[in-house]
Amino acid sequence: MDAGVAAGHPATTAAGVQVLADGGSAADAAVAAALASCVAETVMTGLLGGAHAIYFDAATGRARNLDCFVAVPGLGGERRDAQLVELEVPFGSELVHYAIGPASFAVPGLPAGLVALWEAHGRLSWPRLVEPALGLAESGVDFPPAHAACLAMLAPVMTMNEGAAIYSPGGRLLEAGARLEQPGLAAALGALADDPASVYRGAIGEQLLELCRERGGLVTQADLEAYEAGWSEPVRVPYLQVQLLTRSGLSGVPETIPRLPRLAELSETDRVLALVDVLEAASSGGGDTTNVSVVDADGNACVITSSLGLGSGDFVPGLDLHLNSMLGEADLLRGRLEPGARMGSMMAPTLAVDGERPVLAAGAAGGTRLRTALLGVVAGVLDEHLSPDAAIARPRFHPAPEVVNAEPGVDETALAVLEERGRNVRRWPAQHHYFGGVSLVSRTGAAADPRRNGSAATLP
Repeated sequence: MDAGVAAGHPATTAAGVQVLADGGSAADAAVAAALASCVAETVMTGLLGGAHAIYFDAATGRARNLDCFVAVPGLGGERRDAQLVELEVPFGSELVHYAIGPASFAVPGLPAGLVALWEAHGRLSWPRLVEPALGLAESGVDFPPAHAACLAMLAPVMTMNEGAAIYSPGGRLLEAGARLEQPGLAAALGALADDPASVYRGAIGEQLLELCRERGGLVTQADLEAYEAGWSEPVRVPYLQVQLLTRSGLSGVPETIPRLPRLAELSETDRVLALVDVLEAASSGGGDTTNVSVVDADGNACVITSSLGLGSGDFVPGLDLHLNSMLGEADLLRGRLEPGARMGSMMAPTLAVDGERPVLAAGAAGGTRLRTALLGVVAGVLDEHLSPDAAIARPRFHPAPEVVNAEPGVDETALAVLEERGRNVRRWPAQHHYFGGVSLVSRTGAAADPRRNGSAATLP
């Protein structure tokens, strides 16, 4: 594959490309791009969130998953019940229930994960990887239409407390084409460049704990000190002539891959009907997540998916760091939450490997729609031989038990058949980030999702 980067914002992609051009590995570029996303895509992710990644090392032929998702707080402290703030958010035509506030903040994992990725597979210095994100924080970054549309839905959260000065300066919500200014992130990233552990055992961590103490957050110093990112073997599932390497958890991806029908010979009507039966999943909101996919010139590949959840509505004063809200994400609350334990996640960064080499590196955002978006695109590239751009841009549908959601352009004959079978069909008026955000690099090119104003580039 050509070296390339696909991500959720042009500035994120540019950060990764700069690092690849400087001789960085896929890990270096992914770290730099992920940090840049924590400045350019703060309606989708942030430094105090969680992530999952997968890395393929070309020299050894080995792939590993990296778990740097959030952990349940409460170590070393008195056990308290979270006092959450209930909220309804209009997500397209649905009202989705969330719970936010400082007590929804789980132990962040993304900073530890980025350091672990760099330590295991990086070539360039740590400060060099922070540099692009730091530059964006100092200069501000363009605010694209998809982010403005997301902000309009999330405004009650994003403009609480310190967020009002960022996302509603002068009392007016940021619109598409505006400049997103987050000067506090420059101070935060400067501290991170000087001390990679600053979120856990340094200046950022101290301010974070002070905020939790003042506002009733559950994260303790013991939580931060105990957190470690963890490497593990990926789940391998045969698909056509390749192996798909991914993770299990709440994603449902490994269980769904063997059920995917062959699509190459199907009509468009039959393709939609066949996938509806396979991909049906619970309906829910969420999806405030982003993804970075990178391949370098040596054949190393990395995919990182990260998220803040909705965000708690609380920002570390002076640092413009938004707290995650994972303890308020109903889709992730499975069973008893024990302090120190990892929370579940639907993230599924995925590689397709043909023999000993990757032929596709992909990931997606989208909450409960993540699996639908990711597998629809992967099957489009590998089975139907669509270009990455065409596979990502193709109109999407998401089947849930109550309703089949469909973008404009989904085959109307198939939708009519579903209605004849008693299914409710909701026809959305336009493409929407509800249907997920996919970014991928493959042997036929790189592409990123227009639903989130994504961007992709390959190196000459």
